Amino acid sequence: MTASTSPVVCWHPANKVGRDLVVGDLHGCVDALRYLLSEIAFDGSRDRLFSVGDLVDRGSDSLAAIDLLDKPWFYPVLGNHEDALCAVAAGKMQRHMWYSIGGAWAANLPDEQLKAIAAKLASVPLVRIVGDGPTRFNVLHAEFFGSDADLEVAYFPDDVRQQMLWGRSLALGTGKAAWQRGLSPTYCGHTPMKAIKQIGSQIFIDTGAYTDDGRLTIVEAGTERRWSVKQGWASAEGARELALP
Repeated sequence: MTASTSPVVCWHPANKVGRDLVVGDLHGCVDALRYLLSEIAFDGSRDRLFSVGDLVDRGSDSLAAIDLLDKPWFYPVLGNHEDALCAVAAGKMQRHMWYSIGGAWAANLPDEQLKAIAAKLASVPLVRIVGDGPTRFNVLHAEFFGSDADLEVAYFPDDVRQQMLWGRSLALGTGKAAWQRGLSPTYCGHTPMKAIKQIGSQIFIDTGAYTDDGRLTIVEAGTERRWSVKQGWASAEGARELALP
């Protein structure tokens, strides 16, 4: 269960010993994640958890979400909120602009700590490709118009990268699913949905974990199995006391 990595695309062999699961935008809702991993009897020695990005901002515990990067079973892609954090750390974005989209949790973090977090995020790819053939799936944050072969090039011009992190045209109906011809099932987040929804080749699994009426959702790749829980409910049930694998 190793992976070969490029700075942009990470390839993973099919998991032949356990399950491959994908979690929606965390946004600091780690209590909900703890609860779901316990609920589904996640085994960190066999199972893998892929993330569609947006680990940080808006929710209650962004630092705990960043700590997930140290878990050997956790495989995230970069989200637009991590991209914003890195831009602030590099001096390319002013802090107040990031705070306006949910980064205010970091208001008391010194610059050096923010740079250290950005350094950890530097190895997180834009895309993860898992398996091959009919069971292959991709993971990215927002949207992509092209084929599997286009993803495999592992080079994305600035406008395409921007769309992969920030785009909503497919979810809003202005992007055409036909532009995704030859794209394997691709799990994504970014645009909150009331329920999991497939549009074209993309499966949107962000169900608004940080909102009062939203939930964190995990799906088992290639199946109809899915689990969701509200962050507040998970916290009330003592999820913070549950150990992560």
